[in-house]
Amino acid sequence: MSAEMYSVEQVAERLGLHVRTVRGYIRSGRLRAVRIGKQYRIAGADLAALTGRPAQPPGAGAVEVSSIVQVDGVDRAAADRLGTFLLAGANTVRDPARPLRIQTVHDEERNRMKIVILGGAAATADVLHLVEALLDGDNGLLAGEADDA
Repeated sequence: MSAEMYSVEQVAERLGLHVRTVRGYIRSGRLRAVRIGKQYRIAGADLAALTGRPAQPPGAGAVEVSSIVQVDGVDRAAADRLGTFLLAGANTVRDPARPLRIQTVHDEERNRMKIVILGGAAATADVLHLVEALLDGDNGLLAGEADDA
């Protein structure tokens, strides 16, 4: 096991916090640290205990994909159904450390729906396959197909 130690500045950068906030965590006991001379050092295990996840070395961040899908010819009811399918699919993602986030917006004036997908590459690809299957199938999901049925 490596006994990697981080400075207050490194911890602040990794967590996206201000240095003063990290020092406040140390003073309040929320984050364990060792004082060496005039500086604090934080062990990787203590950082992991604060965040609830293991510390990642620099450059080893997870990949996140952002996708925006635009679907034309979708009425409000079809947009609601499609959104429900997608959100149900997102809730079955197996990796809780990398959640999948989906937001949908429907423009009634243009009968257009936008789907915003944020998550890991594999999970995002699965959702895009689901969108394709739902829209390409003969399921009457789109407004034009539902009116013909």
